[in-house]
Amino acid sequence: MRAVYYEGFGPAAEVLVPGDLPDPVPGQGEVLVALRATGINPSDVKLRAGARPGAVMAYPRVIPHSDGAGVIEAIGPGVDPARVGERVWVWNAAWQRAFGTAAERVALPAEQAVRLPDGVAFREAACFGIPAMTAWMAVLGDGPVEGQTVLVTGGAGTVGRYACQMARLAGARVITTVSSAAKAAHSTAGDWVNYRDTDVAEAVMDMTGGAGVDRIVEVDFAANQEASLALIKPGGTIASYASASQMAPTLQFYPLMFKNIRLHMLIVYQLQGAARRAGEAQLTAWLEAGALSHAVVPGGGLADCAAAHDLVAAGEKMGTVVLDI
Repeated sequence: MRAVYYEGFGPAAEVLVPGDLPDPVPGQGEVLVALRATGINPSDVKLRAGARPGAVMAYPRVIPHSDGAGVIEAIGPGVDPARVGERVWVWNAAWQRAFGTAAERVALPAEQAVRLPDGVAFREAACFGIPAMTAWMAVLGDGPVEGQTVLVTGGAGTVGRYACQMARLAGARVITTVSSAAKAAHSTAGDWVNYRDTDVAEAVMDMTGGAGVDRIVEVDFAANQEASLALIKPGGTIASYASASQMAPTLQFYPLMFKNIRLHMLIVYQLQGAARRAGEAQLTAWLEAGALSHAVVPGGGLADCAAAHDLVAAGEKMGTVVLDI
């Protein structure tokens, strides 16, 4: 099969190698997916670059990317044969595994290949996995939000855009923070604040008549902690999936404690069991209803993988860069 791989960390153009590798063989409980598209997340790019603290190559050779979409081509022992030919979206393919979705085929546990409704294109499904599941976990992982007010910081980002849509579909009022009117439109949120030229806490309190918000879906905990404290209601929840500006921020423990705030630091790779199945079921229902829109940024084919990684690293695109296979 054709694939893109790397055998050491470094710049995309220097370490990403397109080449031929043996077809994977599905093992016990696994499926073999013939991939039609692969999505590139910022985490894929950072991992390839060796940007994580203390990063070491976990495997001699890595095929990157966690998300993708395609058709189940074969099954391993213990998997229902009826799944052969099923359209699926794939996620977590590269989590603690050597081979992800930047290839013509991937073998992985059957539960990581989720049925894809017929009306959803492979390109769209390839940008769904980790961003959409993170958004679901951040918005609904602790229970219903119907009737609540949810603030999504960074609503134009890949996770934030899905979070805005999901919170609205779940019956919440959605407010987001963005850096421009164009990004506000991209976010799909009806109410927004430009954090570059406006005091976010003051603006959100005005928008809510002084009540504040029930829940914050947080893209940068450290950068926004002060504003979050000012605008979140007592008993509210901050669900944070990143803190890039400061990886070890000073926690305002007593101010948070006296407002009885729940902090949920989440990483979707660890979503397991019933919660995982509930998220997949809800996302599938929304997909079947055509309720979610997807921001696909075409990146070419597998041969264009290095340039696509650089596009993601530049941080200027709005959406998920997807390679056709």
